[in-house]
Amino acid sequence: MVRVKAPTLRAKSKDELVKQLEELKTELSTLQVQKVTGGATNKLSKIKDVRKSIARCHTVLRSNQRENLRKFYQKKKYMPLDLRPKKTRALRRELTKKEAAKRTLRQQKKDAHFSKRVYALKA
Repeated sequence: MVRVKAPTLRAKSKDELVKQLEELKTELSTLQVQKVTGGATNKLSKIKDVRKSIARCHTVLRSNQRENLRKFYQKKKYMPLDLRPKKTRALRRELTKKEAAKRTLRQQKKDAHFSKRVYALKA
């Protein structure tokens, strides 16, 4: 089997990906049997390509799954931790804009009764 490219895998559906993954796994097992029985050297070098192709299939399946989960949780109140943006610890704990803009009752009264004075200056 020819080396698998990630962009071609992304275009496939989940069923096609799983089917291709099974084919690659069976091919890998036959190559490993040939290695043990003393197969040709060109077959042995092919093991690496098949293993990498299997890894690419797994990566594309996982990324598709995570993308679908993100869409599912997009309008929900909570999102699983592994789907949330990583950022830094400090940024995650930072107040939101809404929280930062809040005023206490006392501050609201102070702002209402003692608003900032505006002066007109002669030029």
